[in-house]
Amino acid sequence: MKTITMLSIAVLVCANVAMAQIYTSGTGITGIDKLGPHQNGGRGCVGCHTPHSGVRGNGGALTGLSQLTPNTSSPLVGPAQVWTNQTTPAGAYGDTALWGQDIGPIMTSVITTGGSAPGGYQTNFLTMATINPGIISGIAFCLSCHDGNVAKGAMMTNMSFEQAAGLLPNTYGSQPIPTLLGNDGGTTGDYANDHPVGPNANMGALSAISKYVQLNAGNTAVVLNPSPSDQNYAKFQANYGTPLITGGHGGWVVDPGMTAVATAYVTCTTCHTPHTMSVYTGASAANPIAGNTAAGQMYPTYFFINAPYNPGANTANGTKASSATQFCRQCHFSGAGGANESVGIYNIGTAF
Repeated sequence: MKTITMLSIAVLVCANVAMAQIYTSGTGITGIDKLGPHQNGGRGCVGCHTPHSGVRGNGGALTGLSQLTPNTSSPLVGPAQVWTNQTTPAGAYGDTALWGQDIGPIMTSVITTGGSAPGGYQTNFLTMATINPGIISGIAFCLSCHDGNVAKGAMMTNMSFEQAAGLLPNTYGSQPIPTLLGNDGGTTGDYANDHPVGPNANMGALSAISKYVQLNAGNTAVVLNPSPSDQNYAKFQANYGTPLITGGHGGWVVDPGMTAVATAYVTCTTCHTPHTMSVYTGASAANPIAGNTAAGQMYPTYFFINAPYNPGANTANGTKASSATQFCRQCHFSGAGGANESVGIYNIGTAF
């Protein structure tokens, strides 16, 4: 009997240790597949990436604005299929990333996302596609499911999965959190309440952190400036991290031919990854999170944010900053609501 009791205790201890190791620190969503709503009702990956036949492989039909027609002048053997309404730098967009949603309606759209300057963050997909290819995979692909205005093919309830499943911290309200940007309960087609995206939403608009960043040697990505005029941003990195800059996935878009960090711009995938809803595992020697350089360390996140982001973190009555707040401060480092470190406050850590 004693042996059985001791064995039971040992099992419970091991189970508790395993649970405690789900995250490096903090608590978040557990017991839910990390794809969350991107399980697509059980269809999984093929809801976005159909291995055969694009939109048709998902049981859909291309819209009139997205018809594929023969291009007899193609250097390929036989009549290559091309989009009639799109100029493309690298083949038909429907063939990129095996994308199984119809992006035609988005490609003929012009959207103006939020900001204080009306029209300042305007994205004309059709005219920008050839010179700013980052808008295709970083914005158009996302909106082909998350638009709800001109692109309406996605199987969505227009309510956050975490909210519908009862996974949000109790600090959130009860009204539905929309997931369709162009049909969010207000005026249909209004994107002014969405974070600025596109080539005009660039690093040059964030002069507060411009001295802390630069392009890498190949002009392909934004990296940290190793010798800025002050160390305030380094202090911030020690307290939280800089995953949107040093994380190696998504991040600021640098299109081919760009030579100035001021022109690197924001897309949906700067902040979000479509592949993991609830856990961030990007820590490394090149991308420390709160000083942690050990690869494989896990941090809670919500809403597919590609960084530690926990709106339910215990901020200990203001002695720590929530990782959700720190996430925004990576780019909005100083000014109204800026980081503690930008004004010389270095002893406020991060609650994950």
